[in-house]
Amino acid sequence: MYNYHQSLKGEQSNFLLKNDTSFTTMAMPQDLPKVSQPTKEHKAIICIWADLTMTHMDTIINCTSMEEIQSFIAESFGLADWHDNYRSAIVLDLFYYTLQFAIDHHFSKEQTSAFFSIVKKTHEVCTETPFDNLEICYNYFKELILCHAVKRPPWSVNIFSPEQVHLVTEYVLTTYFKHYKLYKYAFTPLVKLDLSISYDGVPLTPEPVDVCEETQEFETEAIKESEDVQGECVEVEESAKPATEEENAVERELRQIVTDQLSVEIQKLKLSISDQIQSNDEELQKKLSAIDGKSSQTKVGGRASSKSKKK
Repeated sequence: MYNYHQSLKGEQSNFLLKNDTSFTTMAMPQDLPKVSQPTKEHKAIICIWADLTMTHMDTIINCTSMEEIQSFIAESFGLADWHDNYRSAIVLDLFYYTLQFAIDHHFSKEQTSAFFSIVKKTHEVCTETPFDNLEICYNYFKELILCHAVKRPPWSVNIFSPEQVHLVTEYVLTTYFKHYKLYKYAFTPLVKLDLSISYDGVPLTPEPVDVCEETQEFETEAIKESEDVQGECVEVEESAKPATEEENAVERELRQIVTDQLSVEIQKLKLSISDQIQSNDEELQKKLSAIDGKSSQTKVGGRASSKSKKK
């Protein structure tokens, strides 16, 4: 059916290209380059005792503290560097709280081992690719749950009751899949690109030197220089103590002279500014009085001319 529908789509697109010229000038979505996503089939199988054996379960049950369980998980699954490696610390927390959930809900040894392997395999599928595979991961988780909840040998067994299936599913959804993008971000490798360009007639660029080596050499040289400078500074400070006291006295005298001179100059500026303001006021008063005199004369002349006309 898939090939038949695909051939029908190809015939329809060819028909449109032949009968409509507008499609020939447009870039069809099928012609655009696509990033290939690696697809890997995951088949769910029974995973009792796959990661935690009977001896492992006995050791976990005999542990009396959280630190003992964490140290046992770190030794068993290669997470001893969890103090320095944040990815190992995340996986350690995931495994520890998975076991804690099983112990709190009184799961049997078989149920605890199967539940631990289900969470571990789901996490491995999630982090196997940097692409978004949430749907694939969730479908694989459901298949793993069904393999341990339905009696259908040899493909599945029923070690989980329907109530336990509900508890396990709700726990994984609210803890792991709720923070799916955070897990994906934390476990996606960081890719660095070193780009070099060569042109005809231009010499090649030198290879980049390791920054760590340069910084280490620079730090060692700086430490040696700082030690030498510190020794010289101690000697200079001891000899320069009386000289600094004399310099302080000279600086005080200079500051006093400068402040006195500045105060005198500021006083002169204030006086000159006040004189200028006063002279400007006097000039304005003269101009205003002259304007008032002219206006009064024009009024008197107008009245006299009007009386002569009446006669």
